[in-house]
Amino acid sequence: QVQLQESGPGLVKPSQTLSLTCTVSGGSITTNKNLWSWIRQPPGKGLEWIGYITYSGSTFYSPSLKSRTSMSRDTSKNQITLQLSSVTPEDTAVYFCARDVSPGSWDYWGQGTQVTVSS
Repeated sequence: QVQLQESGPGLVKPSQTLSLTCTVSGGSITTNKNLWSWIRQPPGKGLEWIGYITYSGSTFYSPSLKSRTSMSRDTSKNQITLQLSSVTPEDTAVYFCARDVSPGSWDYWGQGTQVTVSS
């Protein structure tokens, strides 16, 4: 069974870059047709899709976050990473990584990691 685990700092200062890592086990991030998404949930709000990276390393980002988002992968460690630059308190959220069954539909999720943006 595929398992995902997010990791990274829980507190980031405004204007800095948020960096998170998702470690995948039980399956390869390079398996044909797999997509791997980052999703977040701000307090009291719904889920917001940030973007995904494909099995071949291509990336697709939400238009609203595209200018500040970068995703990459380390195939040797079976990890995907998220960087979100110039953060503000509005970026405070629980951040999840997940595997897409198809774009926008997810079957495996990490447990999520809380990120707070505060000075």
